[in-house]
Amino acid sequence: MNTAVAPVERLLYTPEEAAEVLSFGRSTVYELMAAGELKFIKRGRSRRIKRAHLEEFVNTLEPQSH
Repeated sequence: MNTAVAPVERLLYTPEEAAEVLSFGRSTVYELMAAGELKFIKRGRSRRIKRAHLEEFVNTLEPQSH
């Protein structure tokens, strides 16, 4: 009998976790949030970023030409 539990996908990320997912620095994520480029939720002093907003942000990125 297999009692393994399937991993639960996160719905919300801290800015630090979002930075890791995006391969950006923590400061960059805070700058993107402050500039309104990355949507976030604020509850008290906590900020959380929805997985959908991370995906939305990544989909808006355009490759840079040299």
